[in-house]
Amino acid sequence: MTLTIVPLMPIERGQLNVMYARGAGMALALIVPAGIAEFAIADRLPVHGAIAGVAVLLGIWLAIISPPRRWRHWGYAFTGGELHVAHGWWTQVHTIVPVVRVQHIDVAQGPLERSFGVARLMLHTAGTDQTVVTLPGIARATAEEIRDVIRTRIGSAA
Repeated sequence: MTLTIVPLMPIERGQLNVMYARGAGMALALIVPAGIAEFAIADRLPVHGAIAGVAVLLGIWLAIISPPRRWRHWGYAFTGGELHVAHGWWTQVHTIVPVVRVQHIDVAQGPLERSFGVARLMLHTAGTDQTVVTLPGIARATAEEIRDVIRTRIGSAA
């Protein structure tokens, strides 16, 4: 048995901007309530700024530090017969989806993804575990090209 190493391509840089925007939204959703709580119970806190300070530090992590670290650890490859999707730094996940297992394909773009020129390719597969494999952060044209190749292969296998 020979091991074939498939070189992975990085996801689009636009996905990094999507990750920054989502991180900023999460940071804001964390900092605002923390600031309100801090203001509401300021007279009962032994250290002023403790709650808001922790929230700001977490917000900086979510909005500035984490997105490029997560973005760098995404990769994919489409060989024609398989789609490889890899992600994660601490827990590394490399999913291989054989085209013959694909039952349904979606290409999706939310408003944020659309504004940064990226899309998500979602493959629904046969089986019980991990039946939806999502590849975020690829160009819409690339997602549609992969979708069309898989659709052609599925059609010829039927």
